[in-house]
Amino acid sequence: MRHLIVTGTLLLLAACTATQKTGRPSAPAPGIDAYHYSITKNSHASGGAVVSAHPLASLAGLEMLKMGGNAVDAAIATQWALSVVYPGAGNIGGGGFMVARLANNEKIALDYREMAPAKAHRDMYLDDNGNAVAEKSLNGHLSSGVPGTVAGLYAAHRYARLPMEVLIQPAIDFAEHGFAITAAEAHGLNANREDFQKLSTRPTAFVKKAAWKKGDTLVQKELAATLKRIQKDGRRGFYEGTTARLIVEEMQRGNGIISLDDLKAYQAKPRQPLLFMYRGYEVIGMPMPSSGGLLLNQMLKMIEPYDIGAMGFASPAAVQLMTEAERRAYADRARYMGDADFVQVPVAALTGDAYLKNRMKDYDPQKAGNSKQTGRGIVPGYESEETTHLSVLDKEGNAVAVTTTLNNNYGSRTVVGGAGFLLNDEMDDFSAKPGSPNLFGAVGGKANAIAPGKRMLSSMAPTLVLKSGKPYLVVGTPGGTTIPTSVFQTIVNIIDFKMSTDDAVNKPKFHHQWLPDRIDIESGFPEATAAALKKMGYELYDRKQIGRTEVIKVQPDGTLQAVADHRGDDSAAGF
Repeated sequence: MRHLIVTGTLLLLAACTATQKTGRPSAPAPGIDAYHYSITKNSHASGGAVVSAHPLASLAGLEMLKMGGNAVDAAIATQWALSVVYPGAGNIGGGGFMVARLANNEKIALDYREMAPAKAHRDMYLDDNGNAVAEKSLNGHLSSGVPGTVAGLYAAHRYARLPMEVLIQPAIDFAEHGFAITAAEAHGLNANREDFQKLSTRPTAFVKKAAWKKGDTLVQKELAATLKRIQKDGRRGFYEGTTARLIVEEMQRGNGIISLDDLKAYQAKPRQPLLFMYRGYEVIGMPMPSSGGLLLNQMLKMIEPYDIGAMGFASPAAVQLMTEAERRAYADRARYMGDADFVQVPVAALTGDAYLKNRMKDYDPQKAGNSKQTGRGIVPGYESEETTHLSVLDKEGNAVAVTTTLNNNYGSRTVVGGAGFLLNDEMDDFSAKPGSPNLFGAVGGKANAIAPGKRMLSSMAPTLVLKSGKPYLVVGTPGGTTIPTSVFQTIVNIIDFKMSTDDAVNKPKFHHQWLPDRIDIESGFPEATAAALKKMGYELYDRKQIGRTEVIKVQPDGTLQAVADHRGDDSAAGF
């Protein structure tokens, strides 16, 4: 699966394992050995925790907690580090969302999603016959939206304690002095070698003569220089000056359309968090232009009237009920959801008790639903997998969930010449043509059509769950359109099925997104349940992997348990 999402929860992180070679520079940051580190899947802590897609990034966040920073400091440092050590999804050339609940009970949603350039237009990815051309929106310069990550990190910094110069330093050190890559990263770099060469107009650090292997050192001098400009000049060090010029020159060499004005005009936007209750727990999600929070709201509230806990985890009855909720929510996604700054999204109507009850009125526990018959819900008066997640929780009760993305694995596979970072291919998340599926098979409508300055609809779902008003869960995952359903299932696993955090994260998951009308099931999904679902009339589709969920859970005694998904190099760190 080329689309990759990095999910991280700040927790305990130990030292990494990699083969040291002679002649390597010393460890790039105090307390962090970039050449010897290990992946920790389960960590317990009392002082604070981080979980992310890469051990070194989690350690960078942990260092900030140890220095007296809060969860926001740790989340910022982890994101900077991911832009270096996890190039497939960690980024400064992409964007994302942050959801936070501070110790003073302030609830925050920050939108730094990529944005369509001023020269973008509705039909830019259609051929002469009016058909969508996927290659144009997925690969190379034209597929990139205006990056938002750097603006987002500076917008988040108002809630942090430590200077940004300190938070970015581990990332600079990892880039300048190098780090030992994992086997998975070696495989990714090798698999994308030809694309890096074809879609980038200048040589890149990701390509070398011999094939990459585990333990090799990846040094990114150009990226280090870019990060130093940001360290010196703040957000202007990215959106103006040398870095902005390098981005635009790369665009011009590859027929892209991002301009200096596009970069200078970009702003991260504070949003009102999406808040709702589920079985007595308060859920804090991301609002538009993320569909993740709204989908999660709809799915949880559609199953709430049923005693799903009594049905049992992975039972045919439970899987079918959740599948039918997923079907209906994703049908609404295709019709109604988009950037609320550009289109009317009827959030209150879509999450109303009467509407959701009506959506489930044709649910039949004896047989499969049908997407053609179920269709989109009717709202009166309406007009109209590369991602990474990290979770952080500190001892004071500051909780942060962040999901960022390049969209596809390694984004557009276009490296900005002289600046050393990958650009996103996020324009594919728009509806290139109403009714045409994107990379993840998601079908969109007019609400998500391309327009200058508009932010493309996302599936990212950074989520917090509060119990008695205090942080209980910090959760998120990568996985494209499977993100909301993976978060949905993880929450139900913990709250309804009373599963351990390890099992809630790592047991096989399933996914339905309205179209195509099928249930995707992960390796290891129970055979008896699969057989029962087929008998009901469902079509099943085998998938090797669904998501990489990262969770921090507050235990009854107040200690923190951080669990990193076994599906990748994800790692937990804490103290």
